[in-house]
Amino acid sequence: MRGFVKRVTDKISKLTPEQIQRLFDVLNDEAELLDAVFESLSTGLIVCDSHWQPVMVNKTAQLYIPLRMQCPSSVPVWEHIEDEGIAEFLKSSSGAQKKIISEDFTLSSPGGSVRFIHIALLPLVRSKKIAGYIIQIDDITEKHSREVLMRRMENLASLTNLAASVAHEIKNPLGAISIHIQLIQKALKKARKSGGKLPDEKYAEKYLETVNEEIDRLNQIIVDFLFAVRPVSAELDALDPLSLLQPFADFIKAELEQKHIVLQTEFPTDSPRIMLDSKLFRQILNNLVQNSVAAMPDGGVLWISAAVKNDRYVVSIADSGEGMDEKTVSRIFEPYFTTKAQGTGLGLTMVYKIVKEFGGDINVKSFPGEGTIFAMSFPIPQRERRLLAYNGE
Repeated sequence: MRGFVKRVTDKISKLTPEQIQRLFDVLNDEAELLDAVFESLSTGLIVCDSHWQPVMVNKTAQLYIPLRMQCPSSVPVWEHIEDEGIAEFLKSSSGAQKKIISEDFTLSSPGGSVRFIHIALLPLVRSKKIAGYIIQIDDITEKHSREVLMRRMENLASLTNLAASVAHEIKNPLGAISIHIQLIQKALKKARKSGGKLPDEKYAEKYLETVNEEIDRLNQIIVDFLFAVRPVSAELDALDPLSLLQPFADFIKAELEQKHIVLQTEFPTDSPRIMLDSKLFRQILNNLVQNSVAAMPDGGVLWISAAVKNDRYVVSIADSGEGMDEKTVSRIFEPYFTTKAQGTGLGLTMVYKIVKEFGGDINVKSFPGEGTIFAMSFPIPQRERRLLAYNGE
């Protein structure tokens, strides 16, 4: 259609009034169609000129975010937006640096409901040059609700497995307590028949000591259980992971050297901010490092690295330790599963729980006799892409 209009326009002086009228009818039909498509989109769109002044806005955009707008406008778009967070985001994105940024926002309605909005800025390119900007607005409330529901289902499944593990753990100390109480009862029964004297004056104390030990063990099981099921209290902030990774690596280096473990790090020079709780992030790093140290009793090499891959920030911790077989790898995040003599079996369970709380994922690869790699990936809430014109400017 564009080629047809251009050819006709080049010959406009040779057209009869009837042909010109038909041309205007065709152009009008096309304009009405494009306007209908623009208004029918489920994505909100605000089209701005090169000065960020809005020239077009569809009904969906007006539905998703609070606007005080008339098009065309002689003031920047952020002056028309009632939400201060969104207005500030657009204003800060209009700087000289040629980048496109996307960000999520939370909006509350007068009725008390909450909606989650994703806003992305796109270039409007005409004649191979940036002629303006397109503000794309999507309602991601349903997507966010699905993610929350999936997380709750995972937590419920994890709680079910944890409860089954606790029931199994409790059986052993209860059985030991029962046996030793029966032995004490038998000893007391014999004592009554023999004049009230026990075979050994410390006979009962020996069994009672075992009973007390098993009671302490039961108490520890309950404490660990409560620790595992208690919701993670994460205070998420947009943090630079390098500000946490490098100090942690410096802190553990001396301890690793004492155990004849060489630390090697590979961090990018620049990192995007990701949503983390600094205290909990340090906790999962420490748990994974201690797990690797235990796998290298005679020393070895520990690698800590970070990189951006496909809009995810990936932190890897690898070791040259003993490694694990596939059966062990498939169970290492299960509560109370441990290969250590003194392990509680909850360290990696908490690592998994915290990583999920951050909205991330954790994967494990292990090779018996060669080592293990733990890879944690976290979502990057803001994506930056170069806003380049077609002519390379």
